[in-house]
Amino acid sequence: MRRQYLELKRAHPEAILLFRLGDFYEAFDEDARVVAEVCGIVLTSRPVSKGERVPMAGVPYHAAESYIAKLLRAGYKVAIAEQVEPASAGLMDRRVTRVITPGTIAEESLLDPSRPNHLLALTCSAERGALAYADISTGRFAAEEQPAEFSVLVAALARLRPAEVLVLDSDPTSKRAAEGAAVPVTLLEGWRFSPERAQELLLRHFGVASLSSFGLDGRPEAAVAAAMIVHYVERTCPAALSTLDSLRVEEERRFLYLDEAAQRALDLLPHPSGLSLLDILDCTQTPMGARLLRERLLRPLTVAELVEERLDAVEALHQQDTLRSQLLDALRGMTDLERLAARLRQRTIAPRQLVALAAALRRVQRIAEILCARSEVCVGELRELRALDPCLAVAELIDSALVEEPPADARQAGIFRRGYSQQLDELLDLVEGGHQLLAELERQERERTGIRSLRLGHNSVFGYYIEVPRSQAERVPADYIARQTLANAERYQYKPLKELEAHIYGAQERRVALEQELWQQLLSQLEPWLPRLQRLAGELAVLDVDCALAEVAKRQRYCRPTIESSSIIEIKRGRHPVVEVSLARQGRSFVPNDTRMNCEEEQILVITGPNMAGKSTYLRQVALIVIMAQMGSFVPADEARIGIVDRIFTRIGARDELSSGQSTFMVEMIETATILRQATPRSLVVLDEIGRGTSTFDGMAIARAVVEHLHNSPALGCRALFATHYHELADLEQYLPRARNYTVAVAENEQGIFFLYQIVRGSSDRSYGVHVAQLAGIPAVVVARAREILAHLEAQQRMPVSAPSQPVLARQLGLFSPQDPLIQELAQLDVEGMTPLAALNRLDELARRARQVLGAARSRQNLKR
Repeated sequence: MRRQYLELKRAHPEAILLFRLGDFYEAFDEDARVVAEVCGIVLTSRPVSKGERVPMAGVPYHAAESYIAKLLRAGYKVAIAEQVEPASAGLMDRRVTRVITPGTIAEESLLDPSRPNHLLALTCSAERGALAYADISTGRFAAEEQPAEFSVLVAALARLRPAEVLVLDSDPTSKRAAEGAAVPVTLLEGWRFSPERAQELLLRHFGVASLSSFGLDGRPEAAVAAAMIVHYVERTCPAALSTLDSLRVEEERRFLYLDEAAQRALDLLPHPSGLSLLDILDCTQTPMGARLLRERLLRPLTVAELVEERLDAVEALHQQDTLRSQLLDALRGMTDLERLAARLRQRTIAPRQLVALAAALRRVQRIAEILCARSEVCVGELRELRALDPCLAVAELIDSALVEEPPADARQAGIFRRGYSQQLDELLDLVEGGHQLLAELERQERERTGIRSLRLGHNSVFGYYIEVPRSQAERVPADYIARQTLANAERYQYKPLKELEAHIYGAQERRVALEQELWQQLLSQLEPWLPRLQRLAGELAVLDVDCALAEVAKRQRYCRPTIESSSIIEIKRGRHPVVEVSLARQGRSFVPNDTRMNCEEEQILVITGPNMAGKSTYLRQVALIVIMAQMGSFVPADEARIGIVDRIFTRIGARDELSSGQSTFMVEMIETATILRQATPRSLVVLDEIGRGTSTFDGMAIARAVVEHLHNSPALGCRALFATHYHELADLEQYLPRARNYTVAVAENEQGIFFLYQIVRGSSDRSYGVHVAQLAGIPAVVVARAREILAHLEAQQRMPVSAPSQPVLARQLGLFSPQDPLIQELAQLDVEGMTPLAALNRLDELARRARQVLGAARSRQNLKR
């Protein structure tokens, strides 16, 4: 057995090997130490030869999944070595049946039902990048080619949130992107995946002569990424290969691009610090619906016709309150049809899961009846649901075969009901007859011995036995053979009992073997239904998402947006969907605002105003309304016209990345550089406080230059929202014809300052930062001193910022004014009439005074920051 274990371990050195021994999975050597530490179990030892013991740790096979989950969360892979048919007397043959990795989990208990479990492959050449991803728990398999840019790979990682990433050891760009995503990374040998080898592997896997039907012609990088997925799944989980029976190649331009910064800044996904947009929108009732909603949120469409298809369906459900309620009730609590269908294809489905599948299909019949009676709601993307197929024949077949409460494991007996198989019924009669004979034998032995407390028992060591209290041991007949002594009882074997045991065991073993055979036959009968079951799961997911979005729209008073191919973004009384709900929970109302933007007249909105007055909320609100509209949702507004956006870029909030040696300002500049290099004329750019991580003049110069570039560059010209505390930038409206100034309204009276949270035309020259400091609880003495310093600084003369049409040197902001005494003294110096010593002394004096002026200037800048 030790040699057997070592051979299997040598074949899988990268994984923790769980070696099946009876009712336990055992780990040995260093693996045992890891299992004991991670799983919190006792580390023991086992003799492997004379005088030699090795560390050992074991977990019960029936509870193994919970321990495997701990190992996966700790970053380990787990190889499962199962007992198979005996190879020779005394030693069970064992083989590694699968290697469980974070990206190849198929076990239901280890998966989050509300999100996909993606295995992602990345590849990047000098010309193009590509990715492929698969979820073996559902069978989804897709690939796409992208620009060979590091930032694009990072954005894909942020969108897909994979459980595991595959990269080639010869691809440093993909490796660097994957390692920054904080997910397990697996390196594959680059020499295995040339375009030619990749094509051969995919042709063999799909059993076709050409990859044209999959859309892979002219996409060698996508083929390589897809081949990486197939190779890895074949190596780790061969049973799951059957679920990857189709490949979808996606067109990048059909989807709105959201990078990691945008997802984070806009709070699209759940996070510990508060509500997210997904939290607000997710009224789905099924696991497959929840996963589809998440996918649509992170990947809105850019094709207006497809967006309208989704909106048509949501609107039809939005108008039918009673019908929508009936559908939501029918969907509520439905089992995960998509993942059950995948487990059925892999033949890893359990008997209880088949019963759950049948129950779900009977509920689908109710949904089909509702939709048939009210077919007017089957419009847009729900058009195909007019003929929803509930696959009732599958439910009827399962109901006719299985008992109502079958065992959880298909290897156990008791799966099939009487009447399904005549041969099985005969064996059940033998087994049940044997149990009756056992009861009769127990009665006879009590009468024969006169021991009323005599009883028959069973365990896996002795089989059936007779147990007698020790106080009655002297009355035991001579034909009883002693086998075990307990504290209060003696156990015996008895020849008639052993003969009956052999009869029962024989019948039971034949029963288990026959049930295994019938189980495989049942799965084969269900296999032709798999395409229809998978299609049904997809249709129910779409219905669930549309019902959820309609329900949220009705509850939150959202409107249907108008989708256009123009550049307009026009929103009447728009609201931030997340902040609105948060305020409502506090008994407060959200103040709505209008927005009007287009690339012809109002391309850039420069928004100034006080701290905490709502500038950042307004910026995010516009971006979220665009995302909601293009994902096919109603939006929080009275009216909305949305010209299709292809990319949303954000520069919001301050954070640093100390682990990578990047300061807050460096992160800000990197994100800004990404925007300026990747934005297109159809993009929406959201900039909040550019340049605040450095000195005032540097920050103002960078902010102004960024706005000018967004406005003037022929390659950009995109719509942009720009919030700033640099009130000097309000004069940009004078020089940039498509820039408009907006500010947040403030009311001041003798009682104080009041933020109205309304965006109005104009600009502000104050930030009210001292007022916010007072609200935050800064000590009164500090606030009073801050007001004094602020008044002094505001009284000083400010240099105006010149128009962008002037030369670059003329536009630089000066430190010294022409009236400065230092300037005047320098102008009056008679350099030619001075001795070298006098010149040095005068230079030293001027330098000392200049340092004093510079120091004072820096202090003013720091105070202003």
